[in-house]
Amino acid sequence: MIRFKQLSLFQGSLPLLKDVSQTLYPDQKIGVVGKNGCGKSSLFSMLRNELAPEQGALEFPPKWRISSAKQETPASPLSALDYVLSGHTEYQQIQQALKEAESAEDGLAIANQHAKLDAINGWSLPALAAKMLTGLSFTEEQMQSPVSELSGGWRMRLNLAQALIQPAELLLLDEPTNHLDLEAVLWLESYLRSYDGMLLTISHDRDFLDSFCSHILHFENQGLTCYSGNYSQFEKQKHAKQVLQQAEFEKQQKEIEHLESFINRFKAKASKATQAQSRVKALDKMDKVSAVQIRQKFGFEFKPINKNITELIDLDKVQVGYGDITILSNVIMRILAGQRIGLLGRNGEGKSTLIKLICGELEKQAGELNRNKHFKAGYFAQHQVEQLNIDQSPIWHIQSLGDDISEQQARNFLGGFAFNGDKTLDKVKGFSGGEKARLVLAMITWQAPNLLLLDEPTNHFDIEMREALALSLQNYEGAVILVAHDKNLLESVVDEFWLVNDGQVNPFKGDLNAYQKWLNDNRWGKDKTTDTDVSAKQNQSVEGQPAFSRKDQKRMEAELRKQKAPLSNRLKKVDKEMHDLQQQQTKLETLLASSEIYEENNKQQLADSMQRSKELSQTLEALEEEWFELTEKLEAFD
Repeated sequence: MIRFKQLSLFQGSLPLLKDVSQTLYPDQKIGVVGKNGCGKSSLFSMLRNELAPEQGALEFPPKWRISSAKQETPASPLSALDYVLSGHTEYQQIQQALKEAESAEDGLAIANQHAKLDAINGWSLPALAAKMLTGLSFTEEQMQSPVSELSGGWRMRLNLAQALIQPAELLLLDEPTNHLDLEAVLWLESYLRSYDGMLLTISHDRDFLDSFCSHILHFENQGLTCYSGNYSQFEKQKHAKQVLQQAEFEKQQKEIEHLESFINRFKAKASKATQAQSRVKALDKMDKVSAVQIRQKFGFEFKPINKNITELIDLDKVQVGYGDITILSNVIMRILAGQRIGLLGRNGEGKSTLIKLICGELEKQAGELNRNKHFKAGYFAQHQVEQLNIDQSPIWHIQSLGDDISEQQARNFLGGFAFNGDKTLDKVKGFSGGEKARLVLAMITWQAPNLLLLDEPTNHFDIEMREALALSLQNYEGAVILVAHDKNLLESVVDEFWLVNDGQVNPFKGDLNAYQKWLNDNRWGKDKTTDTDVSAKQNQSVEGQPAFSRKDQKRMEAELRKQKAPLSNRLKKVDKEMHDLQQQQTKLETLLASSEIYEENNKQQLADSMQRSKELSQTLEALEEEWFELTEKLEAFD
């Protein structure tokens, strides 16, 4: 376990943690949350022994191995697959020793290294690395490409895979989803649910944290509080705690007011001097309860638009790409006012290309594209964040959008995006990625578009800003086309999904759960042949004639039924167990959402309920895994 004892941590003269005592346990999967700049990344640096606490102690198991993703990737000539494998230190050491033993033709040394490879399952590591890269949306061609030929976003994925393949008792992940598409995020969630070891991850994606976290570690007021449950459960507990704290604060303030009133009235009277003095001492000894500090909320909204427009843009058999290369063909799409579309599809299939076509950054290669004369697009993408004038202020950027925008108008508007006071006059060059993204969003909002094209808008936003964006988009009167790996944003905003796949754009019938199933079913693409396909082909004779006699066929069918029976029976039992446990879980969630459970006299019931909720989640997860395995086995018989 990891233990903080009266620990204080500073960044220069700025206190991040003061007098913190906390214990983290080996089986916990912990989401680390708190406002930007509170010290989350510094905590990771301290755990990696890159920072030392100013006071107190950090107790850490001496033999624990730590794995975390690098922030930079060298332009290595290694292939992507070999680069990932290079993150497994022991595997690399054994491989080097094996090469030396083979060069020396030392049979005993070769046998020893082979035994060491067996001990760490080294023979299967290349396949495991390839599986990880596939999950992170790499193609087979990309796996064999030199790292130096890959873009920065793909290199960050390599660093993540490298961290995941390294055996460790503690895994540290700092914003792991920032450079991932939705497909890769879904894979990572699944991987982390089954991760064996302690996990700490910093993330602003609440759905991501909800998918696997058993605990939330919250930075607040230079302290650390560990809550049981995922992010949604943390929010409920934190709210209940704040309600109790505020009530206790108000109660204490009345008591302080009463004591101070008595002291002020009687301190000058000799007959009451002793009583007054005793109340002064009582006041001094009182353990003060602080008022609940409510963080400033973002409060922006989109301007009203012309509601008389019905159709914004019409694409008829459009073809688009770059130069002579075609990315999408035969695109037929009509975007109407108020439509809310989420674009799905694997990385590189053309989602961003479609958005650039719609907003006019790309010209069509063929087909018909007609825009309404009142069409006005607001396009958010990472490259626009990079095009901000870093030597100018937020006020300058807003005023650059029109000739008659006063400084006060710009200042008032920017307040809704948490640019206040001197921050509105600061140069953009000193801004964080989140602040720059907020400024671009403010500029788009000011221009009152009737179609918003948002390509991964939340990469640098914290949870509060993501929620503010989701709320604003729900109230937005125009149309939205959204590409995002943030499931909560997609589910909150869009009404329909379109799938970009294999050069085509088509409506997708289903929700994000259906999309995850589609991804699993189409992981290798259309042109890959499965082992089942090969077996089926081998069981056919020439010219499509049956390979077996009727008697043989009946015998085989009976054998198949015999093999399927125990699987079918077990699947029914698993279904029933899952149904019963889900009902119990729903009752527990209702209980944990109530304020009464957090009262002092229900302390034991709360602890028992939290523990039971955790046990139910773990059991359900195991049953769901078994359900999928059984289903796949049964499908293989069909």
